[in-house]
Amino acid sequence: MTKTAVVAIGGNSLVRDKEHQSVPDQFATTDETCVHIAEMIKQGWRVVVTHGNGPQVGFILLRSELASNVLHTVPLDSCGADTQGALGYMIQQLLGKRLRRADADIPVVTVVTQVVVDGDDPAFRNPTKPIGPFYDEDRARHYERTEGWAIVEDAGRGWRRVVPSPIPMEIVELEAIRTLLEAGFVVVGVGGGGIPVVRDEQGDLRGVEAVIDKDYASSLLATGLEADLFLISTAVEKVYLNYGKPDQRPLDHLTVEEARQYLEGGHFPPGSMGPKIRAVVQFMERGGSEALITSPENLARALRGETGTRITLA
Repeated sequence: MTKTAVVAIGGNSLVRDKEHQSVPDQFATTDETCVHIAEMIKQGWRVVVTHGNGPQVGFILLRSELASNVLHTVPLDSCGADTQGALGYMIQQLLGKRLRRADADIPVVTVVTQVVVDGDDPAFRNPTKPIGPFYDEDRARHYERTEGWAIVEDAGRGWRRVVPSPIPMEIVELEAIRTLLEAGFVVVGVGGGGIPVVRDEQGDLRGVEAVIDKDYASSLLATGLEADLFLISTAVEKVYLNYGKPDQRPLDHLTVEEARQYLEGGHFPPGSMGPKIRAVVQFMERGGSEALITSPENLARALRGETGTRITLA
């Protein structure tokens, strides 16, 4: 029986560094990752690809601000939709090319995906997710007064807008993604964690100014699809304890209980590996059986058990 994997690719799979941010640069970087995803599909996996969009949303917000004297600004939920389309197009084109070159002419399609959040989520009272460009304090305070932004000083680099990062509750287009997957498509979905929406008393959806964590939304998608594997592609080949310290230690295997203990012990910081491990734990607690964390270039080797960090129930 064909197995299903949700493959969550991180920002390093789309934007290599600050010197390679143009659209052609993003195509070149993403193509490298698509080579390895195509190999995975060639091996027989049914795949849904999810992706981050942080830098791209930042670019749209900056363009919107610079053009605000002649054009309307772009709401954050529309920024998410814009990037889902643009990045989905890029992945469709590149992954389709790589599949054809591997003699596997499988269609790739993008689903613009809404994700329901709770309008009463505590995150809306405590915005923490930095987005967009850095400002000096005077300009940041101006936006605070005129636009109602929440702003914070960001590690000595300047002032930034912060927005809520609520917990994803429901993927609106889940059945559409499932139908396409079962029909033989490779699907790109839940880009950037999905477009955050709330549902009113009549069941109607409305976009909100928020950012959903991509790994949490990907975990929810993997649960909804009853995926056999939740694979997170990130900047490192394996998960490490004491990462970046002289005594850092790579982890080849983790049980869910060990992952919980390391999280509680503060081994995985909130701004880096923490959300990925937490997303994996959520997937396993909801019925998942296996997860894998590795870098894009090591996807095929990790699937063969040669590298990466594998997380299982026991």
